[in-house]
Amino acid sequence: MDRVSTPSPTPRVPLAWLPGLAVCGLAAAVAWAVHWLVPAVPLLTAAVVLGIVVGQLPVARPALLGRLAPGLSVSAKRLMRVGVVLLGLKLSLGDIAGLGWVAIATTVAVVLLSFAGTFWIGRMLRLPGHQPLLIATGFSICGASAIGAMSGVVKPKDEEAATPVALVTLCGTLAIFVLPLFWHPLGLDARQFGHWVGAGVHDVGQVVATAQIAGAGALAVAVVVKLTRVLMLAPMVAIAAVVERRRHVEGDPGVKRPPILPLFIAGFIVAVLARTFLPVGPVVTDAADTLQTALLAMALFGLGTAVRLRTLVGTGWRALATGVISWALIAVLALAAVWLSTR
Repeated sequence: MDRVSTPSPTPRVPLAWLPGLAVCGLAAAVAWAVHWLVPAVPLLTAAVVLGIVVGQLPVARPALLGRLAPGLSVSAKRLMRVGVVLLGLKLSLGDIAGLGWVAIATTVAVVLLSFAGTFWIGRMLRLPGHQPLLIATGFSICGASAIGAMSGVVKPKDEEAATPVALVTLCGTLAIFVLPLFWHPLGLDARQFGHWVGAGVHDVGQVVATAQIAGAGALAVAVVVKLTRVLMLAPMVAIAAVVERRRHVEGDPGVKRPPILPLFIAGFIVAVLARTFLPVGPVVTDAADTLQTALLAMALFGLGTAVRLRTLVGTGWRALATGVISWALIAVLALAAVWLSTR
């Protein structure tokens, strides 16, 4: 009797990730080289821009939508979440407490007011889907990392997340060059300028690139204020998760609801507490910072490849208007926070 042939086993899904992950890793290395050659360009900004550029190339489109798609998706989602967890190791509650209660209160107020204002503007301009929420999250908290964290809860389409990432990258990059022009005309000293940058610029890398021109003291203040904003990521994402759960209950009780506290946000909180209460040495924090930067660079390249500039230019003027207005709103609110904190 002839032996019945059995079909060859289907390759395990992770194997399909490898080509896209390899490309994202290569892109992260290129972004690092750009940052090394031009230190004024933040590494993560370079990674996003590189992804956007690659996404516009007709010759690359078939691969981006085909063989590379699984790995790009894993980078944009899963690696982003791991990077967010590691971001918590940069935060020490003691450093934040050192700002004083007025500075902390005004920084939290900037986040809440800018979030609410941006979300309202996005709704007024009739942005589709989750774009108002994602733009508000990215602009008010910590740029593309916050957009990735919020996307883990609301599960937007790739193009819905790509447009906010492009906007927050554009405006954050402009801030590197625009805010220093107002440093002296506004009568700010170096410490006040650092506070303004930390409260008003979106991504951590963009904050560093902007504040470092005013010296080490300004940079230290800017980073602590910025990380205070980052701390708001956990409660804002948790609130969004609660709202999303209720929406699922009202819409279709049979649909799987998102957790009240996503696992990666719980990991972020644990990392913050570990950094605060455990003797985490510089070797661990430096290694975590390097890994976090690499993972976020890969994730942001993956997100950038989903941006379609032709669509953004043709139909995205409302999103662009939302981003620019939000950028101005946050800058004004942050400046008010500086003046209130230094009186």
